[in-house]
Amino acid sequence: MSRFRQQDKMLGQSNNFLEVLEQISQIAPLNKPVLIIGERGTGKELVAARMHFLSKRWEQTYLTLNCAALNESLLESELFGYEAGAFTGAAKRREGRFETADNGTLFLDELSNTSGMVQEKLLRVIEYGEFERVGGSRSVKVDVRIVAATNEDLPALADSGEFRADLLDRLAFDVITLPPLRERREDIMMLAENFAINMARELEMELFSGFTEKAKRILLDYHWPGNIRELKNVVERAVYRSNNPNLPVHNIVLDPFESIYRPQRRIKTQDRIIQPEVIPSAITSTETLLKEHTLIEPKTNSAFEFPVDLKELSQEFEIDLINQALSESQFNQKKTAEKLKLTYHQLRGYLKKYNLLEQTNEEMD
Repeated sequence: MSRFRQQDKMLGQSNNFLEVLEQISQIAPLNKPVLIIGERGTGKELVAARMHFLSKRWEQTYLTLNCAALNESLLESELFGYEAGAFTGAAKRREGRFETADNGTLFLDELSNTSGMVQEKLLRVIEYGEFERVGGSRSVKVDVRIVAATNEDLPALADSGEFRADLLDRLAFDVITLPPLRERREDIMMLAENFAINMARELEMELFSGFTEKAKRILLDYHWPGNIRELKNVVERAVYRSNNPNLPVHNIVLDPFESIYRPQRRIKTQDRIIQPEVIPSAITSTETLLKEHTLIEPKTNSAFEFPVDLKELSQEFEIDLINQALSESQFNQKKTAEKLKLTYHQLRGYLKKYNLLEQTNEEMD
């Protein structure tokens, strides 16, 4: 049976976070399926666990399963169990997660990765409370509350036939949509300090002396694409790398891969792939690259032959736009951020994302 750890408690004071807590409290006592939607790292599993421990099933089993971690056949066996002789190596009958979680709660993460066959069996469990083990013909009755989560747009997947619409209807008795961390700015420092204190305790430090104002500004201005999970990693790394527990943490490393020795990213355009050479002068190399390969050539009037890779084209557009703004700003980051209507640290996030950081100069505060 899974239990809360002290460091896993949900923290926050922003209005949208408090609204989520209220919604959890309302739905928790009901024996109804719930769907949790949110970007990666927003704390979907914490919401599911909180929902279980606030329900009447809190003394019963709470199990979790990441549906993306197993292929179709293994996922089916893991969920529903199998009979002896169902397949090679099945020497004896094995109970699945549904039987093990009987009278409790089963949290299914990354639900959008399940196959049509698994979705059909899930639908039957929700509707009738029964299923058949793999290789079996006898129905097994269970009483399990299903809480599912995904970072995908399930209604869109259902419209395109990639997810069963009837299963979506049954799962969505209520839907909890988690706000990303960038929409919870009031909560960033509260979470950061909690992660830092726990890390200091793990490292057996006598105390945690807080963050410098510069460190706080970096944490507050960053856009956190990885949400709470990314914040936790960044803060724990900062505490671990700090040399003196008696001094506030001042060095925040958002990207642990950042290094002057990091291999250059290949920049793919529509008609060729450019492999930049590692040149001592990063600014010179960027200027040469822009001149020789015309990376900032606008594509707004280009004609495309479908199908196209939208994500790849969007990435190319962002790279080209950033490069053009950098060029017009003489590769000054702060001026570039102003041209793109971004904060300084938002721009830094994009530069790191596309490995363009070494190709700019920076005015320090």
